[in-house]
Amino acid sequence: MRIFEYRGQKYEVDDEDFLLHPPDWNENFAEGMAERLGMELPLSDRHWQIIRFIRRIFNKSGKCPMVHETCKTHKLKSADLNRLFPSGYLRGACKLAGLSYRAEQVHPAWAARHNGETVPSPSEDKVYRVNVRGFLVDPAEWDEEFAVYKARELKMTKELTEKHWRIIRFLREQFRQTGFVPTVYETCAANQVEIDELAKLFPDGYHRGAVKIAGLKAV
Repeated sequence: MRIFEYRGQKYEVDDEDFLLHPPDWNENFAEGMAERLGMELPLSDRHWQIIRFIRRIFNKSGKCPMVHETCKTHKLKSADLNRLFPSGYLRGACKLAGLSYRAEQVHPAWAARHNGETVPSPSEDKVYRVNVRGFLVDPAEWDEEFAVYKARELKMTKELTEKHWRIIRFLREQFRQTGFVPTVYETCAANQVEIDELAKLFPDGYHRGAVKIAGLKAV
């Protein structure tokens, strides 16, 4: 835990600067965090529309809305969202809204293919170390069987296609090269997909779906 202070107000944040206690959020926090992220102040009306939407959905559902929900509601493409929040959806918009992907859902379901060959189902006695939110603790432990297992768990009702694998392998390669999970904008641009198509491929969302299946952590 660390203390983030802005204009005389103090907030408890984690090591990634995410607000630890969402009820402590106020507009002062959003402005201060925007400044820390190098964003120009004052925030525009469009910024506040997105931030308040994220807060409203959280207050209704107890969860941070997925990126495609936010884009669909506000008729945004990935490039539009990128211009508003250059550091990413999770690390920008959600962070300013005082939220992050912390609550996770676990589901059951199916089997997969890669390069035309069926990926074997994970053996029942194989063990993967995951945290309480279902993310792989050590990305080096990832293999294709883990991806199949997670896809089943996340109730993806169709087999993993070449598009799924291309995104999964892009995420892993970018993490290998940089040590960071690429933003949703970078992933969409590199793989020539829009956010709505990404949402169809990974219904649980970018971080709770694609990143998790790739054996990486949300932040």
